Amino acid sequence: MASRLGPLVCVLTLTLLVPTGAASGQTSAPPLEREPVPSAMRVLAISVDGLNTDAIRRLGTKDAPTFHRLLREGAGTLNARTEYEQNVTLPNHTGMMTGRRVDRKHGGHGVTWDDDRPRMTVGKAAGHSVESVFSVVHAAGGTTALFSTKEKFALYQRSWPRSIDRYSMTEDQAQLVRWATSDLVSTDRPFTFLHVSLPDRFGHAYGGMSKQYLAAVHRTDRQLGALLRAVDGDPDLADHLTVILTADHGFMPGRTTHSPKVLANYRIPFVAWGAGVSHGDLYALNPDYRDPGTTRPTYAARRQPVRNGDQGNLALDLLGLRAIKGSELDARQNLDVS
Repeated sequence: MASRLGPLVCVLTLTLLVPTGAASGQTSAPPLEREPVPSAMRVLAISVDGLNTDAIRRLGTKDAPTFHRLLREGAGTLNARTEYEQNVTLPNHTGMMTGRRVDRKHGGHGVTWDDDRPRMTVGKAAGHSVESVFSVVHAAGGTTALFSTKEKFALYQRSWPRSIDRYSMTEDQAQLVRWATSDLVSTDRPFTFLHVSLPDRFGHAYGGMSKQYLAAVHRTDRQLGALLRAVDGDPDLADHLTVILTADHGFMPGRTTHSPKVLANYRIPFVAWGAGVSHGDLYALNPDYRDPGTTRPTYAARRQPVRNGDQGNLALDLLGLRAIKGSELDARQNLDVS
């Protein structure tokens, strides 16, 4: 697909290995009891920031072969949901990592803002210590990594400094995917989180589903395809790695901002692929969950839709580890992908 993806304004690279302490005054989860990681399984959680599911359909197998491969070979849906309260970046990514809703009055994580606030942590937002998928893996003796294309993701390194063993950030998405790929091949980490955001950046610049936005989705698909080829070429990864891909929000056609009440913004993909995963529609595999159609169910619905916030506890279930303490989304770890 022809595209004009202009250069990004700047590139910031930050890599921290085994942080030794928390920032002054931060609130983070206390040390947890140790339990051994029970298997050789590994999980790569991917968030494609601002991915409209219609873009995957529109581009088709020719211009989005990686997304279509994941859906064809994995267990997935193009009709999952964001957090109910908001569908913007930090609130939804915090939900993915903690398994919590947004509203702190109802046990949520309390991250309601979407800019870089250097003195804030998730614990401060919630008013108490908050555990994460990183915390659980680290307490089990495993290492973790977080790769992001947005500087504001430093919120998570500040929140769980002893549980995120590698934190790498650059706005150069191609470089970031190469770093993540290299780390997957060279380092035996049970859990890695990869955040990519070209669709979101070009959606805000040119509007959702614009030709520039579709070109950004196409480029992201190509970069993730190179990552999957590296997995295919490594027998150990091919036998033990599961990928869980979702998005923080979709992107309304023609607009550069998000409304939580617009279907194209709250409808997102959710797919698991790789070791231990069967092919199928996630709702067909999980009768305890309900396909929401075009609706936007609250957390009070008896049968919930698949949500992006299910990602953390699903990852831990695949690793044979317990759910995140205080979590609500897939807290029973009954989202089935096999």
